[in-house]
Amino acid sequence: MSILLVKRTDYPFKDKWCLPGGFLRVNDETLEDAAKRILKAETNLEDIYLEQLYTFDDLKRDPRMRVVSTSYIALVDKNRLTDKINPNASWFDIVLYEDKNNIVDIILDNGSNQIKIKIKKTLREKTTDRYSFSVVENKSLAFDHPLVILSGIERLKNKLNYTDVAFNMMPKYFTLGEFQQVYEIILGKKLLDPAFRRIIAGKVVKTKKMKTGEGHRPSALFEYKK
Repeated sequence: MSILLVKRTDYPFKDKWCLPGGFLRVNDETLEDAAKRILKAETNLEDIYLEQLYTFDDLKRDPRMRVVSTSYIALVDKNRLTDKINPNASWFDIVLYEDKNNIVDIILDNGSNQIKIKIKKTLREKTTDRYSFSVVENKSLAFDHPLVILSGIERLKNKLNYTDVAFNMMPKYFTLGEFQQVYEIILGKKLLDPAFRRIIAGKVVKTKKMKTGEGHRPSALFEYKK
């Protein structure tokens, strides 16, 4: 699983990485229209899964002025990407760890840059199992985007239990190992093969296609059972 980040060329946070974003055109644009426009501008992608995540309104999240941001999750298989991504943008692979003290370590790596983030999760509402987040360590991401990233991952983690949202990140045909890896990255833990097979039972169908050429035995390819 990867996340798209953009390297800032202006102040504040010049030369730091951030999530793609922009400002709403107040007079002629809805929030969703703005999200679609910005997604197209940054990635050259359109007509993909898009879902509103959360509104971030901390008083000091932007040093220039008061800025309230509504974030969105956009999910896609990277094989569908074109070569017209913004030259300041880069895809970072995500590795996630969470210890018993609810400290979450997130490592983002694009091959030439590695970003390490440490965030504390605090249980806010016991009845709903909701958490608030606070940044413990962050040297490379602009604004409060570590909190946005973890909020997005937590949303995906929850939606794995009751939706088929993960299929939006997969190609049309995939191996069970590839699909299991996506689950493990989002959940931040290893899954036993039998347990994973039970989770996806009824959601996938085996095809006659095989994946070859990676130095091991051919693997059966599956697709989403709509």
